[in-house]
Amino acid sequence: MRALSRFTGVFFCCFILSVFAQQQAVSPSVAPSANSSTQASPDDHRISIDAVVTDKSGRPVAGLSEQDFTLLDGKQRQAITSFRAVDDTHKPNHPVQAIFVVDAVNTSLQTILYERKEVNRFLLQNGGKLPVPATLMIFTETSAQMQPVPTTDGNALADELNSSDVGRRMVGRSAGFWGGTERLSESLSTLRQLTAFESKRPGRKLLIWMSPGWPLFPDLILNAKQEAWIFNEVVTLSKELREARVTLYSVDPLGNSDAGSMRTTYYEAFLKGVKSARQADNADLALQVLATQSGGRVLTSSNDIAKEMGECLVDAPVYYTMTFEAPPADGPNEYHSLELKVDKPGLVARTRMGYYDQPAKATPR
Repeated sequence: MRALSRFTGVFFCCFILSVFAQQQAVSPSVAPSANSSTQASPDDHRISIDAVVTDKSGRPVAGLSEQDFTLLDGKQRQAITSFRAVDDTHKPNHPVQAIFVVDAVNTSLQTILYERKEVNRFLLQNGGKLPVPATLMIFTETSAQMQPVPTTDGNALADELNSSDVGRRMVGRSAGFWGGTERLSESLSTLRQLTAFESKRPGRKLLIWMSPGWPLFPDLILNAKQEAWIFNEVVTLSKELREARVTLYSVDPLGNSDAGSMRTTYYEAFLKGVKSARQADNADLALQVLATQSGGRVLTSSNDIAKEMGECLVDAPVYYTMTFEAPPADGPNEYHSLELKVDKPGLVARTRMGYYDQPAKATPR
């Protein structure tokens, strides 16, 4: 058993180096670099969050005021310094964009073909008129292609989808350990580069990633360097998604065939947020974990992918944006849990579950 652990550790160490190298590579079809997103200055502790409030039936609730909310930072009440209620139900006045990602890297050929059929059905309903401007990303083993300008023309996006090579697979790429590490590497790299690209656009973005998720390697034994790498990725993704105003949604195209499997529930044990490198696990980077922590949703066990895409977009027109001043951290990358309560019965607020805070910048003498 000890020999197996050492063997696995060597494999994963090589995998970490592979992932890091690939994430530094440029993907021109998505964005110039994941590091090009706008970053807050070290002494800027203003945190902005978007929140969606729903009733018992899951419908969005409009018309709330700042006084209806209580914001808890690490279970301590935090003053809201700015507040805006948005209701674009009838006439969009604020920039909100949807990004649909068709993941052909982490999905079998049979599922990809069904997924494409369902996405096409969604895009063509209502005469091809989408409720919000949207872009479509085709994420394959050879590229990640996306239209540069969002559009409400679902017919145009459907034409783009149908003309893509989303069904073509490279032999052996998804097989075994190394195939899995490649898929994980490409997935995380694409997510970061897409977020960096979207950070340059104004407004909220609903990133709807249609995939069972990337490999997690739950049985790997990690050393300190590997744990530190995972923790750094978690911190970076949390910051970049928040600052780009990206809310992530996970839609599982496996549908009923995946119902009740470990894949649909395993991630739930990792939702609280990792506080240090020593606690880091591969599952902290799971698509479903990142989606839930960003304030998005995880949709599983349904063959009606088109309906699930529509359920994600329910969050688009009605939302609340608020800002607060985060207390300076005692050390770097200090995790703060967030909870937003609505002081009205039967209503639930969904927003980011936490953020990583930094110490105050030292004042030069």
